[in-house]
Amino acid sequence: MIPEDTRKWAELAAKTALERKGENVVVLDMRQVTLVADYFVIVSGHTVIQVAALADHIEEALRMAQVPLLQRVGGDKAHWVLLDYGAVVVHIFTDEERRYYDLERLWGDAEIVPIGE
Repeated sequence: MIPEDTRKWAELAAKTALERKGENVVVLDMRQVTLVADYFVIVSGHTVIQVAALADHIEEALRMAQVPLLQRVGGDKAHWVLLDYGAVVVHIFTDEERRYYDLERLWGDAEIVPIGE
């Protein structure tokens, strides 16, 4: 796996979320702060229905790009859906859950990646 590929995967997830009305989309470069993943993509949806729909659209976009999904955690009624692609982990939260877990603060040492550059 080439590092440029994982960044492209993260950007594809982020752009898909934005196209589907995801809010507060953030990509964090995790390479210098943890071995868990290269990138976290964090997205908000207002309702559990929107969270599930965003997850479905992101999953489909990455499947079309032939990026293998390792695991999906959270279902149609979840307030947080996690899509694990190994090097890229996508977190889709309701607004309330995102404020509660505050991953951007938790991983505050991670660099924010401008989307589309």
